Amino acid sequence: MKKILTVMFALLMLFSGCSATKSVHEKKRHLRHSAPDQAEIKLKSMNQTQKIKQMFIVRPQNQSASQTGGVILFSQDMNDPKALISSLQNAASTPLLAGIDQEGGTVSRLSANPALTNNREFPSPKEVFMQKGLKGTADEASQVAKILHSLGFNWNLAPVADVSQNQNSFIYDRTLGQNTKTTAAYVAKTVCAIQKQNVAACLKHFPGYGSAGDTHTGFAEEDQMDLKPFKAGIKNGADTVLVAHVVIKSVDPQLPASLSPKIHDLLRKKLGFKGVIVTDDLAMGAIRQFAENQRVCPEVLAVKAGNDLIMSENVDSGTAAIEQAIKDKQISQKQINQSVLRILKLKEKLGLLK
Repeated sequence: MKKILTVMFALLMLFSGCSATKSVHEKKRHLRHSAPDQAEIKLKSMNQTQKIKQMFIVRPQNQSASQTGGVILFSQDMNDPKALISSLQNAASTPLLAGIDQEGGTVSRLSANPALTNNREFPSPKEVFMQKGLKGTADEASQVAKILHSLGFNWNLAPVADVSQNQNSFIYDRTLGQNTKTTAAYVAKTVCAIQKQNVAACLKHFPGYGSAGDTHTGFAEEDQMDLKPFKAGIKNGADTVLVAHVVIKSVDPQLPASLSPKIHDLLRKKLGFKGVIVTDDLAMGAIRQFAENQRVCPEVLAVKAGNDLIMSENVDSGTAAIEQAIKDKQISQKQINQSVLRILKLKEKLGLLK
């Protein structure tokens, strides 16, 4: 009986959507029709170099951080993240996305400084699910997002939408560890829970690791895709999607997903995602290896593929290479404008543009 109720609840969550969230978004859209669109106004005020730098996500220590689209903080940045983010925002020419990987379990940046959260523990979604079910995972996501918002974060790179029931797979410990239906319900519910706290959610790692290896250290390939959790998150209004470096042989055997136009077409056209697409870290082993072997600029390939945000520390050299690609007509100015407008609209939604 317990299993039947769990499945029924999962299906209900999957197809119910974020009704409250949608209502708020509809009100915001109505208001925007009667007032100037701050994102469009901001876009028109920016030159080409400023637009391109807006497409970079960097570490807070990067000298160009104040000119980029945002920063991502790691465990070593948890001494006083609120003060750090405040300082960065004050220096920024355009308000920053302030991101963090706070999945819970093995990926919990807040755990690096327990004093920040009164020694609160941050269990993995899998652990929470086993003890409290889907409602428990949604409650946990909501509470964590509230903590993040209080510390100045406006973007959590979660939830993990990968599906894996193979305990030997690289990604298993970070997943829900359940089947596709239950994972999809979890993702749908979690997106709502995070974004109701005025923190952007991020579905990752599109189109799913499956049983692929660890791309932090080198190339990994996968044949199959489990897209239902991503579809569920998109249906419930996920603000961002992170694309992995895994090679999906059935779609594009030549390029890692993060640099593949075919994978991005799948996300935009088949899944209908209209939000912000971000690469996984371009400094990871899989991309470094690919760039060295092919003698290519990964930042240029990332933009050509269809990413809006590029997670890379190479702001100056990457910007110069992208500007050259625009001159060479490899990348259109229209595409740059569309990407930057998506980024700015997300910032407007989060209340960052005044």
